[in-house]
Amino acid sequence: MFFERKLSKVIKNATKTFPVVLITGPRQVGKTTVFSHYQEPERTYITLDDPQMRAMAQNDPALFLQTYKTPLFIDEIQYAPQLFPYIKMAVDKEKKKGMFWLTGSQQFLLMRNVSESLAGRVAILELQGFSQSEKFQRDTSPFLPDTIVSDKREIVDVHQIYEMILTGSYPEIFVSQNINRKIFYASYLKTYVERDVRILTQITDEHSFVQFIKVAAARTGQLINYTDMASDVGVSVNTIKSWISLLETSGLIFLLQPYHSNITSRAVKTPKLYFLDTGLCCYLSGWHTVETLSIGAMSGAMLETYVVSEILKSYWYSGEYPSIYFYRDKEKKEIDLLIEQDGKLYPIEIKRTASPKENDVKSFNTLKSKGLPIGKGAIICFYEHLMPLNREVDIVPMSYLG
Repeated sequence: MFFERKLSKVIKNATKTFPVVLITGPRQVGKTTVFSHYQEPERTYITLDDPQMRAMAQNDPALFLQTYKTPLFIDEIQYAPQLFPYIKMAVDKEKKKGMFWLTGSQQFLLMRNVSESLAGRVAILELQGFSQSEKFQRDTSPFLPDTIVSDKREIVDVHQIYEMILTGSYPEIFVSQNINRKIFYASYLKTYVERDVRILTQITDEHSFVQFIKVAAARTGQLINYTDMASDVGVSVNTIKSWISLLETSGLIFLLQPYHSNITSRAVKTPKLYFLDTGLCCYLSGWHTVETLSIGAMSGAMLETYVVSEILKSYWYSGEYPSIYFYRDKEKKEIDLLIEQDGKLYPIEIKRTASPKENDVKSFNTLKSKGLPIGKGAIICFYEHLMPLNREVDIVPMSYLG
């Protein structure tokens, strides 16, 4: 079964606008599939997972691009960064749109080479697993409290949400109902460590690295504490910082930065860590049933992680990169999310409740008291209908995430 990806429309437009289109994201989220579904007959497909192709691209990139003519689709381009200068020369020589489609699952090598070689010549798109709107086959816009329109849609209850959280969003596990999720995620972790981490970063202590990923998963939705994590894993703080960067540039986690300005100088400066696939996060942190997850110690953190990832996907799959933050000051006043757009800050609170109250969004007043430009706020929760909480904040059901 093929599920239409929202990014498909963006790919079509980008191919008509840029000579190079690059899709980044972790392994097995469907980067190759989303391109291949719109494959033109004349476009040649090459994967650098093939050792022979990889060796040719690495050792003689000029010959590689002479052998395989454009339009060309190169899968897993991060294995041959030597190609980038030659792609630039080909683009500058031919000056055609849609010459190269590229995918890459390791941004830490990829983005440096792209910024150095292809600036202004490439559309960079981000793909993760299925969004909630893709699962329900709905066409939605980037999430913003000001633009939410009430319509008739089925209620997504607590059990359904936590079932989606536990299952995760990788296409293979979502589409193939018979796949054992434990086996899938165990294999995924093994592949990630053995193929990507070992090949591209030469990490030798794989046991400590796997332990680190599990420690990170247990801290999803929390401020990063490098010292505590280093103590739990038994490595140095600098090693933890390096490994956090590795997870981020691998597309497995997102670091949500704190909002601060001269007006909010007392705000914390430490980012929060969120896994981008809740199924992987649940597997790593030892949650294996909907019943235990939905009432367990991490139920709130997992719900927050799910909502943050869905909001990010709503922008990425429209070809946009949001200015998104959280707020926390030294008086411990907190706001889960702030979306900055058109000169306004849109505050969002995420609550595991079906009975939201005014008190749940009292921290929104902190922004107002500092004279910051505030847009409409939202409290995302398990209430069944979209309706105002007050004149400035709407109650937004989980179903409106997509």
